[in-house]
Amino acid sequence: MSHNKLTTSAGAPIADDNNSISAGERGSLTFDNFRMFEKLAHFNRERIPERVVHARGTGAYGTFRLNKDLSDWTIADFLQKPGTDTEVFVRFSTVGGGQDSSDYARDPRGFAVKFYTKEGNFDLVGNNTPVFFLNDPSKFPDFIHSQKKNPRTNLPDPAASFEYWANHPQSLHQMTILMSDRGIPLSYRHMHGFGSHTLSFWNKRGERFWVKWHLKTQQGIKNVRSEEAGNYPAFGAQQDLVESIDQGDYPRWRVQLQILSEEQAKKLSVNPFDLTKVWPHSEAPLVDIGMLELSRNVENYFAETEQVAFAPSNLVPGIGASPDKMLQARLFAYQDAHRYRVGANVNTIPVNAPRCPVHHYQRDGAFAGMCPLGGAASNQDRSVNFYPNDRIHQGAPAPVPEVAEPPMPLEHDAWIKPYSQDGEDYHTQAGDLFRLMSDDQKQQLVDNIAGGLRQANASVQTRMLAQFNKADPLYAEMVNFALSEST
Repeated sequence: MSHNKLTTSAGAPIADDNNSISAGERGSLTFDNFRMFEKLAHFNRERIPERVVHARGTGAYGTFRLNKDLSDWTIADFLQKPGTDTEVFVRFSTVGGGQDSSDYARDPRGFAVKFYTKEGNFDLVGNNTPVFFLNDPSKFPDFIHSQKKNPRTNLPDPAASFEYWANHPQSLHQMTILMSDRGIPLSYRHMHGFGSHTLSFWNKRGERFWVKWHLKTQQGIKNVRSEEAGNYPAFGAQQDLVESIDQGDYPRWRVQLQILSEEQAKKLSVNPFDLTKVWPHSEAPLVDIGMLELSRNVENYFAETEQVAFAPSNLVPGIGASPDKMLQARLFAYQDAHRYRVGANVNTIPVNAPRCPVHHYQRDGAFAGMCPLGGAASNQDRSVNFYPNDRIHQGAPAPVPEVAEPPMPLEHDAWIKPYSQDGEDYHTQAGDLFRLMSDDQKQQLVDNIAGGLRQANASVQTRMLAQFNKADPLYAEMVNFALSEST
């Protein structure tokens, strides 16, 4: 016999959990089946809304170990002393598909890291690619709509994807990566991660630096060819990560940074805040700063991996944002999505809760009163719930001026209006990437492009070929040949 009593969610013991109360052996159920009602009502609410993007994913806990003193660049507490260990939670995901999609879809992979630092959570929210399809957030909903299922048939629609890309040359670089051999990673362990956005550091002297984060897999890059993807189980990447950690084969990533002073950034050959561009390593070399290792699987997928909430606005003293327009919008949009999906107190859920004391004047909302880490407060207890107040000397929360971020300069004579970025060079870096590929990689790229582009109309094909030609004439020639062979 079990030593644990079966109870209602309110703790009352349950005598019979197999049989509902009815009016006679074969009669109707009665309204005093409140225990059954509790079970059914909770069952109806077991799922929170699926993420619009990054819905299908898996995650694990681990450690980031710093091996370089970064105090010349940042006051961030966890980046000061070599040998410092910081607990992390990492969530990997596909981007476009829902929970019912495959781990082996041709799709970017989300790579998000939550650092539980002594001064709050720092979330590095990126992908397995160093760039993205867009550099203006107003286009993001349209882009995602073009990648999702057709609104009439609810079927995948490659023609819509290429129609969008044909109208947005800024997507060419990321689309080239997506359609290359790296478009379908073999597993989450065998791919790089990137913060993608430009973030900032500032040091104790108030000097600002622009920063890009890179996480390089120590397991080696391994990918799946398009014709082989269907041979893998839909859940294969998740299974691979869970089993490797359970078996003690802990995956690792070398953490590196690109760091530029404000003056160096002004001289960079590309716009340092354009998410469609990489920083040339010749101008901003990589700096090794540590190692990230995953060593513990979750105990409950829903409570941890499904409810974990990453947000670029989760920053800590010494790490800030930048004028990256996509990042600026995500500072709002991610937290807004979490409040919608999970609730106003999303950060009180254990996987999201900081590993340091939390004091603020926010109150109430769904899940108010949760104390996941054994704290004494309940909905911030009975203390004052507004600021400023007269109880600072009694321990009421107060601002900490010494962690203030230095001011961020604006462009001289900056006028507030929409600024077109159509004149940017979106072809050179895509062409550089194409020229780095082996013959086999180039062939995989053009075959993957042709497979979807042939479903688009002639106008879309013509405009895409023009983009490929600007990147590299051979790129366009090979895609055109692949298209002609398929007709």
